[in-house]
Amino acid sequence: MDLALLKNLSHAKVLVVGDVMLDRYWHGDSGRISPEAPVPVVKVNQLEDKAGGAANVAKNIAHLDGKVSLLGIIGKDECGDTLQRLLANEKIASELVVQESHPTIAKMRVISRHQQVVRLDLEENFTQEQSQLLLNRLAQIIDDYDFVLFSDYNKGSLTLIEPMIALAKQAGKTVLVDPKSKDLSRYAGADFITPNLSEFKAAGGEVGSEEIILASARNIIQNCGLGAILLTRSEQGMSLITLQDKFDFAAQVLEVSDVTGAGDTVIATLTVMLAAGMAPKDAVEIANLAAGLVVAKLGAATVTPEELGRKLSQYLLQTGEHYQAPFEDVLQHIEFAKRNGETIVFTNGCFDILHAGHVRYLAQAKAMGDRLVVGLNNDESIARLKGADRPINPLDERAMVLSALKSVDWVIPFGDLAQNDTPAALIEQVNPDILVKGGDYTVEQIAGADFVLAQGGKVAVLEFLNGCSTSNVIKKIKTQD
Repeated sequence: MDLALLKNLSHAKVLVVGDVMLDRYWHGDSGRISPEAPVPVVKVNQLEDKAGGAANVAKNIAHLDGKVSLLGIIGKDECGDTLQRLLANEKIASELVVQESHPTIAKMRVISRHQQVVRLDLEENFTQEQSQLLLNRLAQIIDDYDFVLFSDYNKGSLTLIEPMIALAKQAGKTVLVDPKSKDLSRYAGADFITPNLSEFKAAGGEVGSEEIILASARNIIQNCGLGAILLTRSEQGMSLITLQDKFDFAAQVLEVSDVTGAGDTVIATLTVMLAAGMAPKDAVEIANLAAGLVVAKLGAATVTPEELGRKLSQYLLQTGEHYQAPFEDVLQHIEFAKRNGETIVFTNGCFDILHAGHVRYLAQAKAMGDRLVVGLNNDESIARLKGADRPINPLDERAMVLSALKSVDWVIPFGDLAQNDTPAALIEQVNPDILVKGGDYTVEQIAGADFVLAQGGKVAVLEFLNGCSTSNVIKKIKTQD
């Protein structure tokens, strides 16, 4: 696998077409049973809206740095307006068609103590005439994209998917389909379809043994005019099947919190990795990894390049240097994490020779939130602060070592003369929830503390491990010499 291709994630130009939805979550505690019926009473204290259905597929692509647009149907209503705002916040270009005759599809979930109590579906299936509107719009914009991903939730938007796929293939596009129809011949011409085991069996697939699965899948591929089937198999992992090959991928061993949206993550990740130039086998391997990460999260979640890079023990470059991702991309990933409800912790330092005190300190900082951003003094800054003989290790090497720590999510260098060797300007850009500094500082002495506190954040001072310092390490080495 050529992981250097992960640098090309932003090259993906993808159009997602399908059934878009608004996912609404009502969170609250349930401490008693209703006197009106044997059901729990949930006292709602938090409301949350998320892009769902095909919109969640597009969101997954955006969070992986792909350039993505969404073509679907919404109603002229509050749910549709909310969905449009969510797409704009996620940097997803909207090609949504508004129809007054039908409501925006919405799914409302009541969540208590991390468990779904009930789901309410508000929807009316779209008609062939409305699907024709999507086909017409697809014909107008198809040339702007390299990949077309059809997300079929059987709500009517893709009633005319056969001519849609034909149009995309005539335009020379790579086509992927997350299917719902039992008749897989409707997706003829698709390069990849991603049924789960239940959908595969409903379409006539047989699963008695690995040999039977292979023969059955190849029969479907040949009879339905498909390029390949990526069969998602829950605890059995995934299988990529073509007329020539079969590759099996074991499920990732992670605690499952919620499988909602896992299929969306799989096809989104597969598409972005293919667009980055990966071979199908390698793209599926990473999609399988992404699925293992997303099921450990609650709700229709997403994964980021950092998470995938960490799991692969590398980042966007083969050296694993997080900070070499474009700065604006890093800030976008941090913003995505915030929108997912994650707490951002920031700390900074020189970290010239990494020692036990650093490792413990960074682990303690990470434990205060969900994601840790490390501001790293550049070489010029350290020379000004510590003397001409420092740093011992250059920026690239220091960043690589920090990036390998489980506690560290992002490393961002700073230290231009205009910043006066403090991370204050960087802290304002990151806008962390918690600012952490090690040593015997008072809060008033910590650069950026006033900004974080003014934003409603927290500032914490952690003790260093006695006797552990880069200066002591250097002194010990010189003594031994």
